[in-house]
Amino acid sequence: MSTLNLSALIAQSAQRLTESNVAFGHGTQSAFDEAVWLVLWRLDLPLDTDLDEVADQAITPEQQAACTALIEERIATRKPAAYLTREAWLQGVSFYIDERAIVPRSLIAEVLADGTIDAWLSEQTTQVLDLCTGNGSLAVLAALAWPEVHVTGADISDDALAVATINVERHALQERVNLVHSDGLSALAGPFDLILCNPPYVCQASMDALPAEYRAEPELALAGGADGMDFVRQLLRDAPARMTENAVLVLEIGNECEHFEAAFPDLDVAWLDTSSGEDQVLLLTREALMAL
Repeated sequence: MSTLNLSALIAQSAQRLTESNVAFGHGTQSAFDEAVWLVLWRLDLPLDTDLDEVADQAITPEQQAACTALIEERIATRKPAAYLTREAWLQGVSFYIDERAIVPRSLIAEVLADGTIDAWLSEQTTQVLDLCTGNGSLAVLAALAWPEVHVTGADISDDALAVATINVERHALQERVNLVHSDGLSALAGPFDLILCNPPYVCQASMDALPAEYRAEPELALAGGADGMDFVRQLLRDAPARMTENAVLVLEIGNECEHFEAAFPDLDVAWLDTSSGEDQVLLLTREALMAL
């Protein structure tokens, strides 16, 4: 096995990922970025390492073998890289993740971080719900964004809540983030001033076409029925009774905008701008929901 430098090892790894037609979207969007992530992690280097500064760093045969094995595991299993490293990053914050929960990537994290929804909030915003919390990442980010609020993270999956517990404890937020088992809003009395929800919204046709990397995730967190709106319909019916007068609901529907608008043609919606466009995350006031 010939000796490589770090730059060459990353390039070689990216080429293997490209040749193997793996799918991305769980923290990276390209073979190169995924190769950087996996190689740096395997070498115990910080993920924000300046690659230019370490490009010529010599790689021992043992290090090369370890990195190659990890890349081959990624290819063979088709598991998202985050499941292999047991770590995912959202808005610069580190989260534990494993196969019990969906890999965190919600665009709602962007509107929490950039202040997009602050105009709809006030000093009276003290009770926040993260519904379908998964690994708890949005609940944690909300608590970090607004130190004065109390956050409830809810999910129907006990497995996901076990992962969320790890992340709440990891960020020392046990006093401000409470995790609850709930099927939708059924176990949640509220009232809440802000509801965040990244629900299962993938329509059946899209589910049938998903790459293996997405099928490695819990189907419960993805599948939303024929048009993707099964959970959303129930949520919008139930939400007003759990909301304070001036509360808002921030909802991610991903690539299902067409199905959402077909299901709720008369709903007064505020679409929020994200890195993936202006048709993936929306905001609903309680007043708009009451008009349904």
